[in-house]
Amino acid sequence: MTTLSGLTNTFQALPNPRGGAVRIAEMALTDAQHAFLRDGDTLGVLRRAIGALHAAGWLPAQRFAETLVLVSPLAGLSEKTRNQFAEALRDFGFAVERRNLRELACSTLLFDHYRGLHALMAAHTRAAPVSFDDLALAGRSIPPATLRSVSPERLGRVRAHYERALLVLLRSKVDEERGQAETMSILDACLADLAGPDPYDFWRLAGAVVQALRLQPDAVNAADARRLYARFNLILADQAHGSTHAPKSLVRAALALLWRDYALYGASAEDSDQVDVLRDYGLTVHWHVAGTQASEEAWEKTAEQARDASTRDLGVLRVNAAAYEDFLTSAEPAIGALIEHGAAQEAGRIDVQAAIKAADAAYRLGSAACALGLGHVALLADTLGLAWRRIAYEAQMMPDGQPLDATIPERAAQALGAMLHQAAAGIAPSEGGSSVAALTAMIERGLAVVR
Repeated sequence: MTTLSGLTNTFQALPNPRGGAVRIAEMALTDAQHAFLRDGDTLGVLRRAIGALHAAGWLPAQRFAETLVLVSPLAGLSEKTRNQFAEALRDFGFAVERRNLRELACSTLLFDHYRGLHALMAAHTRAAPVSFDDLALAGRSIPPATLRSVSPERLGRVRAHYERALLVLLRSKVDEERGQAETMSILDACLADLAGPDPYDFWRLAGAVVQALRLQPDAVNAADARRLYARFNLILADQAHGSTHAPKSLVRAALALLWRDYALYGASAEDSDQVDVLRDYGLTVHWHVAGTQASEEAWEKTAEQARDASTRDLGVLRVNAAAYEDFLTSAEPAIGALIEHGAAQEAGRIDVQAAIKAADAAYRLGSAACALGLGHVALLADTLGLAWRRIAYEAQMMPDGQPLDATIPERAAQALGAMLHQAAAGIAPSEGGSSVAALTAMIERGLAVVR
């Protein structure tokens, strides 16, 4: 049997000792493991975990647990499937105990299990294949990515260069470094040539994700980059035929891969361009500190203090009392700034700088809620930040056009404020589902491409 200490090496991110714990889910997953080993019924305890994860707003974890429920009737078909299910259940339980919401969304280990479980279902049902963004972006709004108009002659030249370089790349082996740097340089130059000033230009996102994948040089990232380069070639053909938006499925896939390593490892100053792209799409990261001996000792000390600290219960979430107080202290000015800058908009006229400041305030609040484990608050805050970014963007792109309805994020900010008041009163924040749905409808509305 794999020991707990052996498992820690399979996760990339650091655990979050000051984060909230969903103890009901942790205990239910432990009970499910014991029940499975005894050939008992795991469905009841897994459903208990799903209910707790849903109440906490841990949506990617909830989706993984739902997959375990769907696969559990097939788990005993063979020794292979039994081991596969047991390993997925064990690693998932351990991941939930680490209390790191970004890791639960972006862990490659959990996604490998998730994909394997769906493959097992697909062998017996008509289950659709899954992609990394199914977990990473669960519940999140994704704005449309545009393809600007390029003259046929110029686009034809870029496509010819791109396809020649792509053919060379696909014919080479994944671990064959010789010559690949030059080939990828040509491909990246083509992407840069296509990218326009629009923050939601698809080729801006494309360039950012392949650059980010090369910052962590391993076989997984190399294979992901190859697949993206190949899919980008299909988008070039679509653009040549007049398409004005990239397929949402590819935008989601590229965005999830761009977010993955930053969500797991954090970002540093030299990653600011990629972080800006992520923020344009409603995703935030934490800024990591250099991994020195002093920083590691400081982290260990903080973790030890967190284990011994007093706790508070917010519904199903048990939070570190000191972290809870810190969150409330930082949340108050953030929600104040959000409401202040949101209210700065005039009827029929958008104050672009005020909208951007409102977005930044929402993102700060979302990151703080994510660190504490308040999933519903984090999702609504991030979605609200993205909504204000979209409002600022459309006001800049179409200053004389019909602006997005600023009353939608204003109402959402009021709902978010009410959720924070609940948290301050020691009550579990309610779900922000209706507010998220209203914001999503606004965010995902396509804007006509300026030609």
